[in-house]
Amino acid sequence: MAPRATTSRNVAPPGKALTPDALYRAEGEYVWNSLRRLGVAAADLEDLTHEVFIVALGRLSSYDPARPLRPWLFGIAARVAGHHQRWWRRRREVGGELPELEDGGRPADEELADRQARALLVRALGQLKLERRSVLILHEIDGVAVPQIAEALGIPLNTAYSRLRLGRAELAVAVRRLARGER
Repeated sequence: MAPRATTSRNVAPPGKALTPDALYRAEGEYVWNSLRRLGVAAADLEDLTHEVFIVALGRLSSYDPARPLRPWLFGIAARVAGHHQRWWRRRREVGGELPELEDGGRPADEELADRQARALLVRALGQLKLERRSVLILHEIDGVAVPQIAEALGIPLNTAYSRLRLGRAELAVAVRRLARGER
């Protein structure tokens, strides 16, 4: 089950240390969704979400509170997801189911069209290299500025812009190809 979020603002009261519980309550859902967008199978989301927070808590001393927390957490999540994907490839096991969506009370045909569009986007994102997918998700979905992405992922600024440009182009091609029924 996905963790419940409160808000990404005021995770720690001014002058107080960031506690593990407050961090998890405030950003657990964001990390969960980020991992899902990065292609982590639903069966592995809970374990990897916890792993992200274990890593984050171990590196908390290196976190600059003047910087936004979410890009920093996303950088950790991207590395955890990448490590997990490499581990699965070595095991030659494949996962990849989509989580069930909640009923929004909309007409069934609209819900179906949305689910199909989301499934298409998730499949298309899954065809991108993790490095490009990470930058694309952070910028296009989470609205993080490219300089912050570069810092969070520990890459040069021009590399971040290049990955964003290439990721957009590859995503567009993948969406068109999948929409036509091709692999």
